[in-house]
This record gives sequence, structure tokens and C-alpha cells, in this order.
Amino acid sequence: MLPHITICICTYCRPAMLERLLREISQQDPAGAFTYSIVVTDNDSAQSARSLVETCSRKGKVAMTYAVQPERNIALAHNTAVSHATGEFIAIIDDDEFPAPNWLLNLFRTCQAHQVAGVLGPVKPRFEHQPPQWLIKGGFYQRPTHPTGFVMPWEECRTGNVLFRRDILDSSEPPFRREFGSGGSDVDFFCRFIERGHCFIWCDEAVVFEVVPPSRWSRRFMIHRALLRGRNTFRLPKQRFRNLLKSIIAVPAYALALPFLFLGGHHHFMKYLVKLADHAGRLLASVGLNPITERRM
Repeated sequence: MLPHITICICTYCRPAMLERLLREISQQDPAGAFTYSIVVTDNDSAQSARSLVETCSRKGKVAMTYAVQPERNIALAHNTAVSHATGEFIAIIDDDEFPAPNWLLNLFRTCQAHQVAGVLGPVKPRFEHQPPQWLIKGGFYQRPTHPTGFVMPWEECRTGNVLFRRDILDSSEPPFRREFGSGGSDVDFFCRFIERGHCFIWCDEAVVFEVVPPSRWSRRFMIHRALLRGRNTFRLPKQRFRNLLKSIIAVPAYALALPFLFLGGHHHFMKYLVKLADHAGRLLASVGLNPITERRM
């Protein structure tokens, strides 16, 4: 029998994006190397995605499973999706993304060729409308890339584009920890599994695209996200003390530099304002303050 891949998707009130994602995934070409199916976990207690998934399942050629995690928590949603997986491999992609045609095949071939625990790939921004120039110049939605085969450090690992072997999971504990329900559960996942000796590498050909709508172009959104990211980074036990020291130095340094950076262009100003918010989120978390209660969509 061919290896089977279960593609896990967690969604929350993004019907148009989810429909596009399911359509694109259904058109993946396995080239006779594997079979695949889809699990969609709806993180909306109102089950707003049920009708869409059931319709796509009836009309499509790929088997789909619909599950619900009523508690708003991305870690629990991922656990629900993974618990419904039936394949030897699990792929995870976000509901605001869509893959290139050979995305899944490239992940699978790289994983098999290198005999590693898992493979991550690039997430490239897709702007449906023309964004402001400062957003482009600042590279706010550009992520680091690597040559195929590069061994990934846990700090750069995310679940927005990943394939891993199901047998690395420990049946005695859920893979994602609920205390990271507002973000950071994926970094925590990779940190723990890499410490156990599992190797994750990069595949630069396994591309997915993240849709970046105008609602994410605002300064408020970026500051909100940076504060949340800083809080979640502080909650990771690994390198906590070192990161805290860096933030203690960075916050006053960036605050003093901001007026001068503005003279170099708004994109410079915003880039370091976001960095400042990231470090501020760590410092606030270190004293038990949490100005951000949930993720913005």
C-alpha cells in the first residue's frame, strides 16, 4: 500500500479562504507516490465551517473529515485535527494559506529522501490588492528561507507549512499544549521534539502562499501581533533568561532610536516599532501583565 498523508487544517470564521484552500489541496498531484485525505477542525463553537466542508467533501475527489473544537484555542484545535489523522504522515497548513501545485509532493519526497522526522517549507505573502509601499519596503510579511536540506532550528519552525511522520508523536500526551492556545504552540511543539532528537529540515520547493488582506496592513494589527508574539516567546522555557535580558536592553534602545529612524522612512520606523512591541510583550509577561487576550484574525 502507498503511504498516506492526512492534511490537517484548523479554521475559524474564514469561509472564503477555507474554500480556496480546500479547492487547491484537492488539486495536488501525488504522482503515484502516496494517497492523502483532509481533516478540517472548526474552532468556532457555532460550527460555521460545517456546511462548506460537507459541500466540498461531496463535490470533491479527496476524502474530508469535519471535526469541531468549540473552545477557542489553536493548540486544542491542532490536537483535535491530529487525533483524527489516519496517515503515516501528517501535514499542517493554515486556513489563510493555499499551496503551490506540487507542495505536498515536494514535502513528501524531501522527507523520504533525507529520512527525517519532518519537513517545513516557505510561506510567501500574497496580496490581493496593492499594499502601501512602506509595508513592502519593510518586508513585514517576508519570512527567512533556506536551501533544501537545511536543518531547522526550533526558533524558526512553524506549523503553517509542515509535514511530519505520525509515529514521532507520543500517545501519552497531546502534541500541542493548551497553555499556548493564543499562539506559540507550534514553536513549543518543535522545541520539545527537536530536544528529543527529531530532525526537521527545509524544502524550498514546497511553497504555500499566505493571503494578507488589508485588515492586516494596519499599524494597530502589527503592534497587537508583536505584543502577543513577545508574550508567547517569554512563556517558552528555553532561553527565557537570555531573551529577557535582550528585551531589557532593547526596549529603551529602540525607544530612543525611533525618532531618528523615522527620518529614514516610515518602513524603518515601523520595523523597529514592531521590534519594540515584541520586546515589550516579553517584559510585560515577565511581570504578569497581559494587555493582549486573544489573536486578531
